[in-house]
Amino acid sequence: MDFHRKPYPSDVSDEERSLIVPYLTLHLEDAGQREHSLGEVFNGPRYIVKTGAPWRWMPNDLPPWAAVCQQTQRWLAAGCFEALVDDLRAVLRLAAGRPAEPTAAIIDSRTLRSTPGSGERAGYDGGKRKKGSKIHMAVDTLGHLLALHVTPASAEDRGEVDRRTRTIQIVTGDHVDIARVDQGYTGARAADAAARHGITLEVIKLPQAKRGFVLLPRRRVVERSFAWATRFRRLVKDYERYPQTLAGLHVGAFASIMIKQAAAIAAGS
Repeated sequence: MDFHRKPYPSDVSDEERSLIVPYLTLHLEDAGQREHSLGEVFNGPRYIVKTGAPWRWMPNDLPPWAAVCQQTQRWLAAGCFEALVDDLRAVLRLAAGRPAEPTAAIIDSRTLRSTPGSGERAGYDGGKRKKGSKIHMAVDTLGHLLALHVTPASAEDRGEVDRRTRTIQIVTGDHVDIARVDQGYTGARAADAAARHGITLEVIKLPQAKRGFVLLPRRRVVERSFAWATRFRRLVKDYERYPQTLAGLHVGAFASIMIKQAAAIAAGS
């Protein structure tokens, strides 16, 4: 942290910095083109995603917004946040007494309303009655991110099962054999798509005598993960021009959550 300025709540701590810098280093620390420390540059997107501010409204005591935005795009393109999430997930699972790789996943989606910046690629979700983008996500049974991608809101959940289950097996080394879903994933199409990647879909159904809101067993884990994402104001709506940016900022947000958890474990050990 730069002690010449007053810190923001979104800043990385010294413990967190030691965890993230190896994943963010695309050039040597003493590279001639580096003008700002990696930690300070990383504080930029954390501030933006947490507060929901536009890039151009970056506080003046952080690195220039253009440099932060460009470096964030480089990190997204290089898959830095995905690599960080994958390793942190293993660390947190081991700390919880679980195997490093999960054998079960939970899959769901969430629709975000579009904004003028994202409206050209928006679709209409008839079920949610929203125009925007859909976040398709898979988590392990502890709620840690496994896979995430973005489509127009008009995309059917069943049609995205193949892509998500394929990614799940890539990041876990084919360890997952079951994925729990809601009734939006019923039917042979979704089941066959998952089976091609060695995963069985388990549909968690609502009680027939449902009255009001019902919290489904095991499915609540992914709902909690979506709730974690809503703590980041930039992720409450789709403000991004490109879907890959929206997906990448979600991954970065989950990385921030997991970094904090891992740093707490390291501090207590």
